[in-house]
Amino acid sequence: MEKQDVEEFMKIAINESKKALEYGEVPIGAVIVQDGKILAKAFNRRENSQIATHHAEILAIEKACKKLKSWRLDNSDIFITLEPCYMCAGAILNARIKRVFFGAFDTNSDDKNLLYQIFKDKRLNHKCEIVGGILEDECKKILSDFFKSKRTQN
Repeated sequence: MEKQDVEEFMKIAINESKKALEYGEVPIGAVIVQDGKILAKAFNRRENSQIATHHAEILAIEKACKKLKSWRLDNSDIFITLEPCYMCAGAILNARIKRVFFGAFDTNSDDKNLLYQIFKDKRLNHKCEIVGGILEDECKKILSDFFKSKRTQN
């Protein structure tokens, strides 16, 4: 995939993250693409739904699976504004997504290599390519501005 395409899809994920802001959600967006076409877009809904698994990645995976009528999202790529958590990494692997592109690195994680180890774990029958830092500054700014405003409100 060309760098220009990667950045364009990440911009769409960023737009999804901005939608999350309108609902008071942590601004994380995700887009799933297959053969250059968008299968699904989503943003965090956990606070409003009060369902722990309603991360942007999970919601996008669910939409893409429904669209394809298959739990296998072979040859799909996912674009996420923040490095995925372990739950979402597991869902990405289970959905057989080929590549993960993310924007901001999760600075709250103590082990910077654990996510990469999950995606390359030899015990699993599926592996994902992972590329971080796509439009990182823009992704990071949306998140830091959100948390800064939350701290100001409190």
